This record gives sequence, structure tokens and C-alpha cells, in this order.
Amino acid sequence: MILSFIFFMILFLGGFWLLGLAQTIPDFQGLVFVAGILAVSLALAFIMRQRGSATRRDDNWSGNATE
Repeated sequence: MILSFIFFMILFLGGFWLLGLAQTIPDFQGLVFVAGILAVSLALAFIMRQRGSATRRDDNWSGNATE
């Protein structure tokens, strides 16, 4: 869990780096920008799909808080 978090945090920050890099390079700005958006989106999608949360509502569709 920790290693996957570290990997996707690096992917998340690398995506932002690609977004900034796209403005400074003379060629392929669009491709680098899209790669940055995809990297950030992939990292966020993975983190959001992880089971459990700080609010302890793991798979709870009944509306009642599980303790």
C-alpha cells in the first residue's frame, strides 16, 4: 500500500512537471501537455479507488455510519 502510494505520488507530481514543461519546449507541446494530464488523472483515479477511508464508510450503502 505504501509503495503504491509513493509510486502514484511520484506519477502525480511528474504529471504536474510535464504540464509545466509543455510551455517551455518548442516542439510537441500538445503531446507533453496531454501526457501530463493523463499522468495526473491516472494517479488520482488510483488513489480514489482505494478501499476504505478516514470516515470509515467502507462499502456502506445503507446510509448508517459503521463504527
